Amino acid sequence: MLNKKIAFIGPGVMAEAMIAGLLRQKLAQPDKMTASGPRPERGQELHKKYAILTTTDNADAASEADVVVLSIKPQRLSEVMKGLKTIRPEALVLSIIAGASIKKVGAGLKHKAIVRSMPNTPGQIGEGITVWAASAETTSEQREIARAMLGALGEEVYVEDEGYLDMATALSGTGPAYVFLFTEALIDAGVHMGLPRRIAEQLVLQTIKGSTTFYEQAERHPATLRNQVTSPGGTSAEALYYLEKAGFRTAISRAVWAAYQRSLELGKEQPTHIPDSHMEGSS
Repeated sequence: MLNKKIAFIGPGVMAEAMIAGLLRQKLAQPDKMTASGPRPERGQELHKKYAILTTTDNADAASEADVVVLSIKPQRLSEVMKGLKTIRPEALVLSIIAGASIKKVGAGLKHKAIVRSMPNTPGQIGEGITVWAASAETTSEQREIARAMLGALGEEVYVEDEGYLDMATALSGTGPAYVFLFTEALIDAGVHMGLPRRIAEQLVLQTIKGSTTFYEQAERHPATLRNQVTSPGGTSAEALYYLEKAGFRTAISRAVWAAYQRSLELGKEQPTHIPDSHMEGSS
């Protein structure tokens, strides 16, 4: 057990995922966690589910916290930071806000101990992955606290280069959206052929689950596994030919790069131009 007072500024989906994970892993006590947000009904909902404390006063929530978790929309960060002048100097600020750099959060709060992280949606069921970086002023204890809290969402990866956070935002943070869209497209293709939607969903979901598990256990390059199921002149070869012809790889690469640019923009950084390697498809 961390035995720390934790304040969540912004009681949204990811904040709830972290609260649930901390309780599930017995890392925190309900009466030492406070969720703060503008909607009292949301606070009542979280209190009923997890028995945590709730408030609509961000400053009050942060004033006695050992860890202050920033879990608000990027567009609201500047406004919210103006009301957070009560954070204790020895407290850790843990941000899960896309695009918000350590420098920006530190300057806005006039605080030095900052951890910036990028979790993803599967963290809601403890199957997420979070990339994180810390300011030089964070102590070893604070980094271990951050590691434990982010680990409650699933796997965690510490990086020294904060620039990787914007890349992780585009790849793993936004990644579930790509997977869901791909899943939806496959299901709809099955329905288009004439399969009942229920059966199409079952076929697609188990295929995706089985393929990822097989990839993990096989420990081979995905191209090798793809070649194993691609017989000369077969159905897989025909399907892959059309995906390549349609620019499937290029579309994915450009989508991830666009998300990366947007993450930089959210942090008010100047996005770089798309390099030539992202303008051309590869096979």
